[in-house]
Amino acid sequence: MFQLDQFIEDCQKAHAEDSSHKAVQEVISRAVSDPGQAIQGLGEPTKGGVHKLYHSDSLTILNVVWAPRMTLLPHNHNMWAVIGVYAGREDNIFWRKLPEGEEADIEAAGAKTMAPGQATPLGKDIIHSVTNPTNLFTGAFHVYGGDFYDAHRSEWEPEGLTERPFDYDGNSRLFQEANAVARMAEAGELAKKRSSPSGSDKGW
Repeated sequence: MFQLDQFIEDCQKAHAEDSSHKAVQEVISRAVSDPGQAIQGLGEPTKGGVHKLYHSDSLTILNVVWAPRMTLLPHNHNMWAVIGVYAGREDNIFWRKLPEGEEADIEAAGAKTMAPGQATPLGKDIIHSVTNPTNLFTGAFHVYGGDFYDAHRSEWEPEGLTERPFDYDGNSRLFQEANAVARMAEAGELAKKRSSPSGSDKGW
C-alpha cells in the first residue's frame, strides 16, 4: 500500500544518491504505478491546490490537484522536475523561446498527455502550460530539484505570449476560482438529479 511518509523518505534518499532527476523518477514511477493504491493512501482528490509535502533548499515535493477544466499559463521552473499522475489527466503544451524581435516571446513546440500511472521528467529549461481537460479532479506528484518557493521564475501572458515574473498570488487565485466553478457545477448536477424522476424518493 502507498505510504506518504515512505514516499517522501524514498524521494529524499534517491536525491541524496543522485542529484539529477533519474533516481527520483524511479521513485515516482513506482508510486503511481498503481494509481488506486496512491489514491487510497492520499485520499480522493476533491479540491484543487498545491499541497506541500516536503521542502528544502535542494528538493521540493508537492501533491498538485488540478480542478476540472483549469489551465495554468506557460511557465518555467528553472530546475528539473518530475511529474507523476495518479488520478485524472494532465495535458502539457511545451513552448520554446523565440529570437528577440519576434512578436511573441515563445511558440508551441510539442505536447504530451499524461494519464494515471505515468511519470515524466522535465528539464530545468522547460517551459510548459498545463490543462486538466476533464470534469474530474486531477492529482499528480510534482517533485523539483531545488527550492520551488524561492526560485526566480517566469510566466507568459496568454494574449501576446510575452514574459513576465511568475505571479504566485495570481496563480493561487486561479485555483480558488477553479474550485468555485467546480462547486457550482457540482451543485447544478445535484439539483438536476434531484429534479429528475429517477432522483425522486417517489420514483417507483
